[in-house]
Amino acid sequence: MASLQEQLLKAGLADEKKAREVRNEKRKQRKQQPKGATTVNEAEERARKARQEKAERDRQLNLERKKEAEKKAIQAQIRQLIETNRLDRSRGETSYQFVDGKKIKKILVNEQMVDQLSRGRLAIVALGDHYEIVPDRVARKIMERDESAIISMHDRKQDDAGEDDPYAGYEIPDDLMW
Repeated sequence: MASLQEQLLKAGLADEKKAREVRNEKRKQRKQQPKGATTVNEAEERARKARQEKAERDRQLNLERKKEAEKKAIQAQIRQLIETNRLDRSRGETSYQFVDGKKIKKILVNEQMVDQLSRGRLAIVALGDHYEIVPDRVARKIMERDESAIISMHDRKQDDAGEDDPYAGYEIPDDLMW
């Protein structure tokens, strides 16, 4: 079957000159349109998608770095609190045992520190791979930043009168066993 253009020419509704102009116009339009126009759009789409994915990965990496920096800053604050407020244990002759994880550890302290540790006035904190003793107010500040740094801290009782203990004059017999 002949094309519509040929049919119109045979019927006399169009002339040869007009048909040539239409063919030339179609050919020019095809030449002006790049051959891989659809592939360019696909390539642009892939490049845009790759840029978005890279931006998302960069955002995630920046968040991780920021969290790591905050964690290091908190650890530095804890280290500074411990180093500035730790108590001197150089004259310790009494062994005080406590639990760190699943292991029982031992440090040397004096008698007054043993009493204050048991009353909750002092706490044992981890500084690197060794242990330090700090006052309870410092331990609470450390606990706000990182609870895992506090190794042993007894609850302080409200009825604990401390130095103003009404039973301070009564001695506990040495042979009393609990």
